[in-house]
Amino acid sequence: MSKFDELYRLHRLLDGRRTGLPRSVLINEHGFSRSTLARLIADLRDRLGAPLIHDSERGGYRYDTADGSHALPGLWFTPAELHALVTLKHLLANLEPGLLDDHLRPLQTRIDKLLGSNHLGAGEAAQRIRILAAAARQKNLRHFQTIAGAVLQRSRLKIDYYNRERDQIGTREISPQRLAHYRDNWYLDAWCHGKKGLRIFAVECIRAAAPLGKAAKTLAESTLNRELASAYGIFAGLPVATAVLRFTPKRARWVADEIWHPRQQSRWLEDGRYELRLPYSDERELLMDILKYGPDIEVMGPEDLREVVKKLLGAAASQYRR
Repeated sequence: MSKFDELYRLHRLLDGRRTGLPRSVLINEHGFSRSTLARLIADLRDRLGAPLIHDSERGGYRYDTADGSHALPGLWFTPAELHALVTLKHLLANLEPGLLDDHLRPLQTRIDKLLGSNHLGAGEAAQRIRILAAAARQKNLRHFQTIAGAVLQRSRLKIDYYNRERDQIGTREISPQRLAHYRDNWYLDAWCHGKKGLRIFAVECIRAAAPLGKAAKTLAESTLNRELASAYGIFAGLPVATAVLRFTPKRARWVADEIWHPRQQSRWLEDGRYELRLPYSDERELLMDILKYGPDIEVMGPEDLREVVKKLLGAAASQYRR
């Protein structure tokens, strides 16, 4: 067990106790050696500034606080927790300026305090950890607060929505269900009353949003997940096919460690290639991810997906024959 693990174990034993823990109990029942215990107590007091005292009237070591609790901010972050913390700071900083200042300022202050802790390098974390926004679109989030409020308050919205594919703006009445942050862009999952079905709206394409003063239609989370999250990528719909992709041995060393879909299936082939199977309902996003691997990937099926990729690669190659 590492030094930090031992320190955390002692902290957990002490945290929140109103009565003290005797040295004998820490040694005999919890397995700390005398020398280790002395070092850990000194570290908590001297290096981390913990209000750790030995209170003989209350039976031993305890934190000298009203409820016996003491927080050690910033010390115990796992890689996932640290990434989440820096990501949250990144999200708060990159929402439209002033959008949620009144609501989020206390949270921003708390995050800054945590990231500024001596145990996270006295502010170095935010500068020494980069979060890169890959393919993030220009944000147009002036209606974000209205949309988020409708999601949480379960109310309907009237929106003007720009459809990039048709280059048109249409008006919809929707019941917002939830917000999703995917590939550094915001999306709104909603029931469209005109289309009588679930749809996904890119938030930056919402040109106007007005509350209707009517209760939203609420769908079960299981329904939302089945309709919106069972197939590949951001596109809605139940899976209609399974893509079978094979990667070259060289590229497989990266792809084998990636999660493309929660229900993906994979296997290594005898020749060193890696096969990945993915359920999908709409091929558009999947095609973009396939094409970026160029000669390092082969679509084995379904046949119509293979033919689409073949035609796209042929069209791309034809541009270089001039």
